[in-house]
Amino acid sequence: MHKILLLEDDEILAQTIKELLEDEGFVVELAKNGEIALEKTFNENYDLYLLDVNVPFLNGFDFLKSLRDSGDETPAFFITALKDLESLSKGFDSGCDDYIKKPFDFDELLVRIKAKLKVKGGFLEYGELRYSLANDEILKQNGAINIPHVDKKIFLELLKNVDTIVPKEVLLELLETPSDVALRGHIAKIKKLLGVEIKNIRAQGYKLEKL
Repeated sequence: MHKILLLEDDEILAQTIKELLEDEGFVVELAKNGEIALEKTFNENYDLYLLDVNVPFLNGFDFLKSLRDSGDETPAFFITALKDLESLSKGFDSGCDDYIKKPFDFDELLVRIKAKLKVKGGFLEYGELRYSLANDEILKQNGAINIPHVDKKIFLELLKNVDTIVPKEVLLELLETPSDVALRGHIAKIKKLLGVEIKNIRAQGYKLEKL
């Protein structure tokens, strides 16, 4: 599963991009300034950086240059309102793979991201399981697994966050009648139907174990 770091100080735009990309199966982490983004790169590995330029403390150009100087070759796209040739040149000089000017078309951004990461469109994979985002179904050896709709939504949320604790409150929102007992029941059913290991992190939430 591909993990993206989004550096963007416009909270509304950042949340919009995050939600749209997560709907496509990506895991997205946000950073509202360059220093936070830099700290995140010390603690996590990412498959792609999406970077605004004019952000507080450490701008996008300097952020990426510092990563490239340290040997980090993770693909990076700038998404910026800076349209002049000098900024474009500076972006590529700092080591970016693509330079996208605001306002941008999300579908175009998605095509560029998938092309760079060589994403097989529309599927999330976990062992022998494949989740078809287009058809909203879980496949095993090309056959669909019959699983209740709520259980499917819970599994998708866990699948989008493999090896990361999904807060119990997030999963409870997916239930028609939320309760801890009901959630435990759904988790048990998912484990049985799909043959997956889901760990209960006491007082925090659940985590789909990384294979």
